[in-house]
Amino acid sequence: MRRVSGNNSSTPLERHLRADARRNRQQVLAAARDVFVEQGADAPLDEVARRAGVGIATLYRRFPERDALIRAVVLDVLAGIAEQAERALAEEPDAFQALARYMHRALDLRIAAVFPSVLGRISLQDPDYLAARDAATEPVLRILERAHADGSLRPDVAFGDIGLMLIRLSRPLPGPFPRELDNSLAHRHLDLLLDGLRSGSMRADLTGPAMTLEELQQLAPSPLGEGDNGADQ
Repeated sequence: MRRVSGNNSSTPLERHLRADARRNRQQVLAAARDVFVEQGADAPLDEVARRAGVGIATLYRRFPERDALIRAVVLDVLAGIAEQAERALAEEPDAFQALARYMHRALDLRIAAVFPSVLGRISLQDPDYLAARDAATEPVLRILERAHADGSLRPDVAFGDIGLMLIRLSRPLPGPFPRELDNSLAHRHLDLLLDGLRSGSMRADLTGPAMTLEELQQLAPSPLGEGDNGADQ
């Protein structure tokens, strides 16, 4: 006699609604990440909703409190970086290339920019945070171990060097730099740093644009620009 299954199945409409809900949640988290990086943890949540393409009521329904949204952003970014580190380990036969791939993906996820912007707004003893942190750091430690073992990574490079480099590169540049240009320059500068991490004389091609002094001055005048010679006329 055939067993009648329980009522665990869902209709296509229910599955579609769940997919929409997941997509909306990810859009909110991605938008909140970028807004917090650019404007700080106290940035207007209306701006988060606008960038996510959802109503403010939808945002508050999912995250009734600001700190709940901040916590969700941190956990989401840590989960993303853990996945990228594991994929780099599994898919890159060369240990240094795995490290380079991980660092470039970390820049894309903006993990190193998120943490300084929300520091003090999450509990560092939160069990979910601790588990996510460990899951994100463990594969990176394995990447470094392999790169040290095969001699492709300088022996004096430590985990802290990698994390602090990413923090320095992840913060948005001051002034009117468009987001895409800012990202491209961060990846170019990471390529330069990666060459400094290599053992021996191996060098990789640089990504991102090479900006001349004139181009930089046109985009964001600085103390190195014209008219800043220290003398009053």
